[in-house]
Amino acid sequence: MRAARLHEYTDDMTEGLTIDEVDRPEATGASDVIVEVEGAGWCQTDNHIIEGMWEEYVPQDLPMTLGHENAGTVVETGEDVGIVSEGDPVICHPVQTCGTCRPCRLGETMYCENDAFNGLTTDGGFADYLHTSERSVIPLPTGVEPVDIAPHADAGITAYHAAKKAVADLVPGDHAVVIGVGGLGHIGLQCLDAMSAARITAVDLKESALDLAEGYGADHVVNPSEADVREELDGITDGKGATQVLDFVGEDVTTAYAPDITAAGGDHHIIGYGGHVHEPAQALVNGEFSFVGNIVGRYAELQELVALVEQGDVDLHTSRYDLGEVNAVAERLEHGEIDGRAVITP
Repeated sequence: MRAARLHEYTDDMTEGLTIDEVDRPEATGASDVIVEVEGAGWCQTDNHIIEGMWEEYVPQDLPMTLGHENAGTVVETGEDVGIVSEGDPVICHPVQTCGTCRPCRLGETMYCENDAFNGLTTDGGFADYLHTSERSVIPLPTGVEPVDIAPHADAGITAYHAAKKAVADLVPGDHAVVIGVGGLGHIGLQCLDAMSAARITAVDLKESALDLAEGYGADHVVNPSEADVREELDGITDGKGATQVLDFVGEDVTTAYAPDITAAGGDHHIIGYGGHVHEPAQALVNGEFSFVGNIVGRYAELQELVALVEQGDVDLHTSRYDLGEVNAVAERLEHGEIDGRAVITP
């Protein structure tokens, strides 16, 4: 089968991956599931993996097939698999968990002590077929096509995971801010709108992204190249600040907004990454706000997100590309030329 493989780390996105012929995975384990990939979302994390940014955090044996946002049709299962059968359309949680360690027993599947992460620590779905497990697949509702929902496997549940935490501390009259209305941000904004009564302000440098935000429920939009974000938010919130800030950019400039735009006792959620948090300790003490880290959501949260999709509350803004175009997609994303989410269609 064909697979887009990373052989060595590089900053040059134009030649990051190569299309190789490799053996098709087989269901050799009792709980194995083999999926014919119909859609695989491209993530900024894929660019970071190509750059080697994850090497010091997780084990990566190269060459490796990237792609951690996968959906498709089941073509083979192990003998003990009961949740799906051949021919079933599924979305695949990117993490394959053991189910027996303490974090798994507590439902904290993202903290599994024996996990395998498709496209990050083991082969992913930028390929014709994907090897995963019964613990990681979710059958799709009738009418939901794999290629249409694939990016929810990471972008969706990461955004939902952050929005769910934020919504727990939002009441009517509160303000929320979404920084970056890209692949994750446009989903997070919709989740906030669907699950809370907060007023939402979207912040982005691209007018096309702000137009998208308004279409998805933003009450206010701010372009940092045209207006001072701190002053705009001060006016929008009557000087109180936003109770919850969801930062889907995570660069130095956006984390630096926190002391000035986050309400007392509020949270600045870091979802995007690449920058740093450099704030005086006194700023946190004075405002008693918190920086909150976020990673991919739990398996159960992917189920919840699929329910929101089925109800029509969350939409995906995507563009599709052939497997052979992976490097072109990486290059376009690197230059901010993709609105919403790019989907590879092997």
